[in-house]
Amino acid sequence: MPRLRVIVAALLAVGTLPPLAWWLLGPRGEAVELVARQWRTELEVERLRQESGTDWCDELPPGATVLSRRRMNDPSGQRPGEAERCQYSLLAWRLLWVAHREGRVSSAPQWPQPPLSPLPVGEPGAERTGHRAVFYELLLRNRSGQTWTCRADAARWQAYREGQRLRLPIDRWGVAHCGDLS
Repeated sequence: MPRLRVIVAALLAVGTLPPLAWWLLGPRGEAVELVARQWRTELEVERLRQESGTDWCDELPPGATVLSRRRMNDPSGQRPGEAERCQYSLLAWRLLWVAHREGRVSSAPQWPQPPLSPLPVGEPGAERTGHRAVFYELLLRNRSGQTWTCRADAARWQAYREGQRLRLPIDRWGVAHCGDLS
C-alpha cells in the first residue's frame, strides 16, 4: 500500500510538473502579425476665457484685476494677524477641445487644421492652437483575431513592415508590454 501511494504521487508529479513548468518558465507573450502601421496627430485648441477666483492679495496671478478686498485671519497661520484676501478676475487660455488627424504609412503625418474663432487674440472668446502631439502606432493581431495597438517612436515604427511576424510580451493579467516587442 505505501508503494502504491509513492507511485500515485510520482504519476501526479509527472503529470502536473511539465504544464506548471511551461506556465512558469515557458516563452512569454503571443505570436502576432503586424497588420497596419498608422500615425495620429493631436492639436489642442484653447479659448481665452474670463475667469474669477479668490486668493491672498500678495499671491495673485500676473495680469489679475482685483474686484474686491477684505481683511481676514489666515487659517493656515502663514500670515501673522489679519491679511488681505482678494477676489479677482483675469483672462486665461483654457483647453477647449482636441483636433485629431489619422493616416497610414503611405502618407506623411499631417497636422489637423481646426477652425478657430475670428476674434482678435487678446479678446475673450479668441481661440488659438496649443500643444501638439504625434503618435506612431502598430496594429497587431494574433491567430485568434485579438488585436493590440502599440505606440512606438518614429524610427522603430519605420523599421517594422506590415505582415511581419513578432512576439508581443503579455503578462498574466493580459497587459501587453509594447516596449519589449520583438
